[in-house]
Amino acid sequence: MAGATTAQRGERETSGRRPSPPRRPGRPRRRLGLRRRRLLAMTAIAALFLGTGGTWALYGSTWLRVERVSASGTEVLSRSEVREAADVPLGSPLISVDTEAIESRLRTRLPRIDSVDVVRAWPHGIGLKVVERKPVLLIRTGSKFIEVDEEGVRFATVPNAPRGVPLLELTVDQSPSLRRFDTGRLVLEAVRVTGRLPGEVAEDLRVVRVRSYDSISLELSGDRTVVWGSGERGKAKARALTALMKAAPKAGHFDVSTPTAPAVSGS
Repeated sequence: MAGATTAQRGERETSGRRPSPPRRPGRPRRRLGLRRRRLLAMTAIAALFLGTGGTWALYGSTWLRVERVSASGTEVLSRSEVREAADVPLGSPLISVDTEAIESRLRTRLPRIDSVDVVRAWPHGIGLKVVERKPVLLIRTGSKFIEVDEEGVRFATVPNAPRGVPLLELTVDQSPSLRRFDTGRLVLEAVRVTGRLPGEVAEDLRVVRVRSYDSISLELSGDRTVVWGSGERGKAKARALTALMKAAPKAGHFDVSTPTAPAVSGS
């Protein structure tokens, strides 16, 4: 019988050997793990340093402190009035300035301010962006005038009447409507009426007279008068008044208290 082939002898020799032990990790792998740990440690230290340094820069250093306060948007008020009323703490860290408290102080101390936006102007400033209230009616009190805005807010008393702002005359002391509507509500109704007037009529408006909730009348330039009634159905009344004035441009008296049946006289 023929002997085993070379391939068969090799297989027997190989099968008779013990398997090689698993290869142990060498030094390069240990060095790689060490480098990663060092990198993580250095990253953590850097983050801690930056966080501590950033906090110190914002709160502890003299770099980011309030050094100046600016005001903008003023018309009647002066910028110095606004800055003084704001009472911004100069020298304080800019990051710690209470902007909401500044806004509250300004609205309380200067009622003419309708809204204000307090902004940080890095690295050393605070900006005060002011929007003032605009008078739409005036209430005479002695020799002075109380300004009333479009929301019915009485926000300032001035010695001289602003040009182009009509007067509001309230004669409601004996009005039964006071049982349901106080003076503040009647002022608001007068404001509503002025807001509904057509442009040309609004320009000619001189006086708004309020006797009760249902009795509001207007005095226009050229000795013309308008009976408006209540503040309700303002758009319909404005359309009726516009039509009457076009139909009878020389009339002196207009009644739109019932807009579906307007009347005109004195033409």
